[in-house]
Amino acid sequence: MTVYGPPRQQLQHRTAERPPRRAPRITALGGGQGLSASLSALRRLTNELTAVVTVADDGGSSGRLRAELGVLPPGDLRKALAALCGDDDWGRTWSEVIQQRFAGTGELGGHAVGNLLIVALWEKLGDPVEALNWVGRLLNVQGRVLPMSAVPLDIEARVRGHDPLRPAEVTAVRGQAAVAVTPGTVQSIRLLPDEPPAVPEAVAAVLEADWVVLGPGSWFTSVLPHLLVPELAKALTGTRARRLLTLNLAPQPGETEGFTPQRHLEVIADHAPGLAVDAILVDERAVSGGAFGVADLAGLEQAAARMGAALVLDRVARDDGTPRHDAELLAAAYDRIFRTHGRIGPWR
Repeated sequence: MTVYGPPRQQLQHRTAERPPRRAPRITALGGGQGLSASLSALRRLTNELTAVVTVADDGGSSGRLRAELGVLPPGDLRKALAALCGDDDWGRTWSEVIQQRFAGTGELGGHAVGNLLIVALWEKLGDPVEALNWVGRLLNVQGRVLPMSAVPLDIEARVRGHDPLRPAEVTAVRGQAAVAVTPGTVQSIRLLPDEPPAVPEAVAAVLEADWVVLGPGSWFTSVLPHLLVPELAKALTGTRARRLLTLNLAPQPGETEGFTPQRHLEVIADHAPGLAVDAILVDERAVSGGAFGVADLAGLEQAAARMGAALVLDRVARDDGTPRHDAELLAAAYDRIFRTHGRIGPWR
């Protein structure tokens, strides 16, 4: 692990005021496969783990259920629950069951079993948080899963060159699925409705955490939305927790095609200028001739410093050449960061 940035004593300022605890409270924010990767790693470090999940998906099974029933999109919530299932026969079986999709082209075709289970409990209980708690108990998940808002959200992006015939034109593109595959360059996003309400339990999880982990994931549609929910954004800037930002392993076709690591950080700063971060985790191979090419490490360090963060280079990607995180390596990197940049108490 290589660390660049502010002296360690600056990063330890807040933790000196906190009472020791047997297990750290960690809140992870994101959505989709990126959040699942982070949860699969973090669950190895603590059982005091809360996932706060985006609710703007409008594609696939989630989009169909959202359009037909007016419910929150359940897909990213399902993926987070699957990532937290126990590593035993019960947990592995239920993880596979809720991820199973019905075959065929009928009304059930393409729907994930877990999506239908979650929506059924939402309709029965009328409380999205309590329903997810029930699913979590059924699956014996190691942690808790919460939606970031109790109302379904839409993402609207300003995209340059969405129409390839007008490469300089900036247009509004609405919907997570459309933003994710745009051939243009995303400039910024906003949420609809404006200033959506946060789930109170999600705000509390951020305020009560020892560490808040943001990313990895689809930058504009999974990571940034959390910063655009006013109550969550206020909690993120006001929490006494330390904040860790995990960078993706590669630019994402559509959303961040051609982005440098520095540009990823600039996008965060542009959308949440008041957010300070304690550490930024970057895969060392991704910036040394990997998916990002040979990165400007000095420039990347400066971008991290502007957010108040230490830049941490470590090995977190799988060895098969795909842009996917290795759960064991990511857990080890997280553990080193938590220990190096302010250990709060005995971990295990």
